[in-house]
Amino acid sequence: MKTIGQVLDLDTMRTEIADLSEQVAAPDLWDDQDNATRVTGRLSMLQGEFDRFNNLAERIEELGVLVELGQEENDADSMAEAEAELIKIKKSVESLEIRTLLSGEYDVREALVSIRAGAGGVDAADFAEMLMRMYVRWAEQHNYPVEVFETSYAEEAGLKSATFAIHAPYAYGTLSVEAGTHRLVRISPFDNQGRRQTSFAAVEVVPVLEQTDEIDIPDEEIRTDVYRSGGPGGQSVNTTDSAVRLTHIPTGVVVSCQNEKSQLQNKASAMIVLKAKLLARKKAEEKAHLDGLRGDVQASWGDQMRNYVLNPYQVVKDLRTGYESGNPSTVFDGDLDPFLEAGIRWRRGAERVEA
Repeated sequence: MKTIGQVLDLDTMRTEIADLSEQVAAPDLWDDQDNATRVTGRLSMLQGEFDRFNNLAERIEELGVLVELGQEENDADSMAEAEAELIKIKKSVESLEIRTLLSGEYDVREALVSIRAGAGGVDAADFAEMLMRMYVRWAEQHNYPVEVFETSYAEEAGLKSATFAIHAPYAYGTLSVEAGTHRLVRISPFDNQGRRQTSFAAVEVVPVLEQTDEIDIPDEEIRTDVYRSGGPGGQSVNTTDSAVRLTHIPTGVVVSCQNEKSQLQNKASAMIVLKAKLLARKKAEEKAHLDGLRGDVQASWGDQMRNYVLNPYQVVKDLRTGYESGNPSTVFDGDLDPFLEAGIRWRRGAERVEA
């Protein structure tokens, strides 16, 4: 906890909270809505982190008192209660320690997650839907709001692609270790001969941008197409052409949004996704350029990163960290934290090696 407090720099955090609180109290705060949103968001995030650390420190202090009383009175029930609380506190400290490792430029941001079915036909589309459910369940377990921008359903089952936002501080830094190719091995429920099938899905994670981020896209570089939203089996879910597809002509990046009933709202949401993807592309190109200058010829760590094997045995294994779970059903139900924490620690170690 002492080390975590040093990394968080609690004195600086306390000073910034006081300064932001003064700004929030100013009567003219909302005259500039973009700045007001930035200030209130930053204050909420910092206050949450500060309270989280202090609440955990109080729990540790109370645990010490409980242990002392239990020892003095030789109270087995109190000692058992203390042991259970110690396990919970240890997990909370480890989680807080992980948060201190998220120090990248955009790690504090909310996350935009895109999932795309790869090789494997209908099994891959079904796998893509399983992955989307997995991330949504993970977000629900943490009480993080999820906003779906686009879902493109496959003809027989599952999803061709989906894009959704997870609105929580540090969602991008946490989930960015999920980017890459995911591989599923199972007996296909769509094969009447019961054969084992290998299928793939790609996961992309980019940060949600703020108004202050510099991404300027000239109108002539964007092609806008409108179409009617569709649901499973091609069923019409709208009676107007409200869905929007934006194509960035120079790069070929395509994004869609069909979640809103209004074409204007869908276009605004699609623009948020497009800007986020272009920023991520720009950062990736800059990194590739630096890697080239360093002579780095290694493939990206996120290319193929996790196997989900349901037959002939059951295991979910991360190929980068070596972390694995023998219970795939709980993983698909959103039990991702151990994989995320292992991935964040692995990434920090890789960054140190590169440095």
